[in-house]
Amino acid sequence: MTRRFALALFALLAVGLLAVPGARAQSDQQQIVDEAVGVVHSFHTPGNYTDNVRALVRRSRAILIVPNLVKAGFIFGAQGGQGVLLIHNRNGSWSYPAFYNVGAASFGLQAGVAVSKVVLIIMNDRALQLAITNAQLKLGAEAGLAVATLGAGAEGSVTSAGADIYALSNSKGLFGGIALQGGAIGPNQDWNAAYYGHPVSTEAIVYGRGRIRQPGANELRRALGRL
Repeated sequence: MTRRFALALFALLAVGLLAVPGARAQSDQQQIVDEAVGVVHSFHTPGNYTDNVRALVRRSRAILIVPNLVKAGFIFGAQGGQGVLLIHNRNGSWSYPAFYNVGAASFGLQAGVAVSKVVLIIMNDRALQLAITNAQLKLGAEAGLAVATLGAGAEGSVTSAGADIYALSNSKGLFGGIALQGGAIGPNQDWNAAYYGHPVSTEAIVYGRGRIRQPGANELRRALGRL
């Protein structure tokens, strides 16, 4: 096996399986949105996430929720999944969701498959703009972004200052935690078009002030508003 193999595996998960044709049924996108609601509801489960984490969400500029990030590998590994990005408006409301691909490759002694619920809490305008304007934003030092990884109930880590993005995960399987440093996120315009019924940019969705609407996302927006 070579590092080229790892990159190919990453591409398969992050692009090949995720960048599906725009003809896919809306129910595929709605399922991601509905599962994201469940992730938000889990924030209220005792022992899952602390009050400080919910406070981070309330102070954030945006949130990217990936209900199912699949990680698999043997020596070389890759992880990928679909998520939704919503921005936090100045009046406290949340935008409609834009769909994103999330993926990363890794190297090391590992074996097995795991599925994680992952939340990226974006804390400032600079990180948000990078996430919106880059076709594939690499997380970490290459983009000049400080990413702090938090596990469930990671009270102490939440108080660390200066992070542009906080990454939370709730994992099941043989892999413990998540390593998104060096991973990448990028808009999935095909899924945006399928969900909203016509081609629409990420900017138009999240900055549209409600002009781009999809009633199926209202419960997700309300759930975030109740944090």
